[in-house]
Amino acid sequence: MSLIAMQGGATGTGTITLLAPITNTDRTLTLPDATGTMLTTATAGVPVNGPAFSAYLTSATSSTINTWVKLQFNNEVFDTASCYDPTTNYRFTPNVAGYYQVNLRFQFAASSSNAEGTGGVYKNGAIYARISGGIMSSASGYVSPAGGCLVYLNGTTDYIEAYSYASATTAILAFADSATFSAAMVRSAV
Repeated sequence: MSLIAMQGGATGTGTITLLAPITNTDRTLTLPDATGTMLTTATAGVPVNGPAFSAYLTSATSSTINTWVKLQFNNEVFDTASCYDPTTNYRFTPNVAGYYQVNLRFQFAASSSNAEGTGGVYKNGAIYARISGGIMSSASGYVSPAGGCLVYLNGTTDYIEAYSYASATTAILAFADSATFSAAMVRSAV
């Protein structure tokens, strides 16, 4: 049987207390067979309650031919740190520096055949990542750009926005389940 040994710090004067939770159920904590340092919520690089949001379109909009158009995702599903603006700028400006997974999807309704439609994630007002789209095969067809990217945001001035691009005038449909823009912190910057 292996033993667990507790060893105090050679020069420290603080007291470390291991506190059991209040429970009526037996629990087992299994330690890995490896040497390492315990991670906590104070450990650099561990994302804890980092900013995240999800929003969707509540009204249809139209594209402008061969022009990137900002999508106004105006209804928040959640916004954990009040970092998404759903009323004025329609942008996410997180208050924690780190790496964020960004997701974008929406649907074009074609007005002409062979029209191209795609999406884009903008960072600080410039295209950062194109989201896959497609060609509308008929004037009554649909294209649903959808995808994501990983982006570093500095936690103070960096922001992201969602855009659409079409080679013909098209309608961008508003559905809570198919026109969404979201982001969540994956890892802090440290």
